Amino acid sequence: MAESGERMPELALEWHRAGKGAVLATVVETWGSAPRRAGSQLVVSSEGEMEGSVSGGCVEGAVVVEAMEALEAGDAQLLEFGVSDDEAFAVGLACGGTIKVLVEPVGRVLPVEMLEALVDARAARQAVAYVVDVTAGTRQLVAAGDPEVADRVRADRSGLDGDRYIGIHNPPLRMVVVGAVHIAQALLPMARMAGYDPVLVDPRPAFAAEARFPGERILEAWPDEALTELGLDARTAVVTLTHDPKLDDPAIEAALASDVFYLGCLGSSRTHGKRVARLTEAGIAEDVIARIHAPVGLDIGAQNPAEIAVAIMAEITRRLRQG
Repeated sequence: MAESGERMPELALEWHRAGKGAVLATVVETWGSAPRRAGSQLVVSSEGEMEGSVSGGCVEGAVVVEAMEALEAGDAQLLEFGVSDDEAFAVGLACGGTIKVLVEPVGRVLPVEMLEALVDARAARQAVAYVVDVTAGTRQLVAAGDPEVADRVRADRSGLDGDRYIGIHNPPLRMVVVGAVHIAQALLPMARMAGYDPVLVDPRPAFAAEARFPGERILEAWPDEALTELGLDARTAVVTLTHDPKLDDPAIEAALASDVFYLGCLGSSRTHGKRVARLTEAGIAEDVIARIHAPVGLDIGAQNPAEIAVAIMAEITRRLRQG
């Protein structure tokens, strides 16, 4: 898919509707050290405006030129660029290689109705695959559960499969942080930088003040209510930080009843032992409780709030990428 947090399909649709013309350029294959993985996208208008990226900057100019020509001609292009070692080094890569980019004018090649359906699915947090036969020129949207794309959806891995490009559009990653404490002040910006949509939950106005978390999405509600409202899924991580069972436990129980990919809870081993006892008494099975990562974060000797946030972010990343 386009990297987390990017809205390239949405922007392409907006530009098309505004009469500016739009071309979606998508990385379909790339070298191993590339800063942009397969599925990364660039949108180009008829006036040469561009948003997004398909490389570290070494091929964008050429892609924009090809995109504007494709928009005028009304056809798709599969571009291949050889990047020299010198060019790669200039944009921060150790070595060069090859990158393939699929260029598709909206309306002329990529049907507007299909792009609208893709944008609607993304807005509804429904995983979907965009499949293009680059030889035959056929295009279709495929449901995430279809056997031909299910493995790629689970791995969040776009790319060429023979003559077909399979673009995975998973829902954006989310992180729900319960507890507006000092660790959260460091963790939320880190989460956003890593591509998550963070949400802070805390019913205590003095803690969850906008002045303490400028620009963040804050839900001043009890955690069980907030998590129910958010609708937890397999693209969501939950972190509890309050140290208060009245706040943490309802959030933990809600997370354990869902298929969130990560649940981490602040507290010492002794604190976690008491937590396990409470959850067991509440009737939660031992194997379900075992899903909790506690004490939260990788053991890197973190001491201050920012270091603890780094440890949490690292553990979440390991869970996401390595399972």
